[in-house]
Amino acid sequence: MTRIEENEVVLFQGDSITDCGRDRGDPYSLGNGYAQFTAAEFGRKYPEKNVRFLNRGISGNRVVDLERRWQEDCLDLAPTWLSIYIGINDTWRRYDSGDATSTQAYEDGYRRIIEHAKQSLDAKLVLIEPFVLPVPEDRKGWREDLDPKIQVVRELAREYRAAYVPLDGLFAAASARQTPAYWAGDGVHPSPAGHALIAKAWLEAVEA
Repeated sequence: MTRIEENEVVLFQGDSITDCGRDRGDPYSLGNGYAQFTAAEFGRKYPEKNVRFLNRGISGNRVVDLERRWQEDCLDLAPTWLSIYIGINDTWRRYDSGDATSTQAYEDGYRRIIEHAKQSLDAKLVLIEPFVLPVPEDRKGWREDLDPKIQVVRELAREYRAAYVPLDGLFAAASARQTPAYWAGDGVHPSPAGHALIAKAWLEAVEA
């Protein structure tokens, strides 16, 4: 049984993995990825709950970008459930453009957006940890930067008693069944099967 109650509003926030081609001109567009898959499966299982799902993911975003648009794209929407999935670009920009985000800066920014949401909304939280797969091989070197950030998300989830989606471990386990490229062709952006993996894990995280 899900902990999401009747007439609640669920907001997905994040980067391109959440965005996934959503129509920016349609405030109810969920894109073509896990946000859409999650809402579809939830609606199938619990049609009587009349839950509304929103997506405000924006491709390329880092924690600092979420913070800049937090009022308009989170607080003003008054979600009762807030799902945050951010972090891979905080690592990626270090390697493709030399624009690093320190673990401390990532934690500080992440904590501020959570605090703003808790103070303004008292929304229930779902935190999704970022992941990377070794496709291509140079992605293996990203672990040095990403692993401490994953630990930050785990600690914040524990501190704020959030529902937690342990994606890095789930994708690693899935890659023991089929090649990493099957789940994410560039090691970062999930395939349809990868998005389905995220949706399943998300729905399990909010079960009572």
